[in-house]
Amino acid sequence: MSSANYLFKTKKSEETSRNNYLRRIALKQSIVKELYLHGELSIYKLSQSVKMSTPTVTRAVEELIAEQLIREVGIGESTGGRRPSLFGINPSSRYVLGVDLERSFVRMGIFDFLNNPVSEIHELNEGLDTHPDILQFIAEKVGELLLAYNIDESKMLGIGISLPGLIDIKTGLSYTYLNTGKPAAEILSEKTRMPVFIEHDTRAMAWGEQAFGLAKGYQNVLCLNAGSGIGLSMILNGKIYTGHSGYSGEFGHIQIEPNGQLCHCGKIGCIETLASGKSLIARARQEISRGAVTQLSDMLEGDLSKLNIKLLMNAAKKGDQFAIDCLARVGEALGRGLAVLIHLFNPELIIIGGEMSRAADYMISPIESNLNVYTIARIRRDARIVASNLGDNARLMGTLALVMNRIFA
Repeated sequence: MSSANYLFKTKKSEETSRNNYLRRIALKQSIVKELYLHGELSIYKLSQSVKMSTPTVTRAVEELIAEQLIREVGIGESTGGRRPSLFGINPSSRYVLGVDLERSFVRMGIFDFLNNPVSEIHELNEGLDTHPDILQFIAEKVGELLLAYNIDESKMLGIGISLPGLIDIKTGLSYTYLNTGKPAAEILSEKTRMPVFIEHDTRAMAWGEQAFGLAKGYQNVLCLNAGSGIGLSMILNGKIYTGHSGYSGEFGHIQIEPNGQLCHCGKIGCIETLASGKSLIARARQEISRGAVTQLSDMLEGDLSKLNIKLLMNAAKKGDQFAIDCLARVGEALGRGLAVLIHLFNPELIIIGGEMSRAADYMISPIESNLNVYTIARIRRDARIVASNLGDNARLMGTLALVMNRIFA
């Protein structure tokens, strides 16, 4: 199905030539895109944007209003003559469903055509490592959500999914999870009867940051996804970088400790062995078992299996020095790795996102200290380091931006 057909659920009439039909659809899609990207506009402004005559655009706008994709929203300022009518997207005309699929959970939310959340964000305690058929599980939940919020399936533009692991952008195949020999997007599309678009979880974060977060308006940004693993996405010259096959951004597997621990990737001393949430919790459990002084001991009541990232971050926020030191060591390791990237890419902004971004206050200072040690001062000064203002929602919002980008491609 062409991207135009995601928006316009119509068929070509017999008496209309194919070329005229396609030109009209292309014009209407251009108008919808302009209104989606730039907000409320007049016929005159739309004519300038799409480079078509006022009468032609007027007819297309009338058709779009009849199709309920756009609506008249008010009156604009006069530029010397009659005040013009303004037109904008009808938010309830189309919807997108975002899915943040991780190893131990799924987060889902429905958004209208103006990016507003229609539903609350639903977090489900099933994930890639816990459910034997997670795509079937998601398909069932999609149906339940549409029913719960009374949304007609025909109004769905598509489903965007954030997925960890290696995903080949040319074939759509995932080589880490859901590796069945068939693209996961194709499987889920068959189950839901909707277009499905899948993106690597860290690159989904970059989509979210660029469209809705702190990367908006910047050209060269590094987005660090700090959670159970460590990932990186890059916005270079205003575009999200994928690499040849889509495998770029495996920042967590840069070696910084030649004599360090064995990483799950099979290599030695990767950043993930020092800075990932998984390694953070493993070390913390080991040190607590050896008698480290921390309020976490009382909170865990002797059961170290209860310790997780969220609990450790909460302890740090309560002033627990052990937890603060654990997070500072994560920041030190990240700083050593980021020093390499700063020399390579000369970014203007580095965004710390992912689950551990909520503890960024305890990591940014040690990151900056190590950057001062390992980077050239002039290059270092160009890069500002901030915590994501989207937090855990960056990947989910990124799936929304991904779908709209594909629709308007």
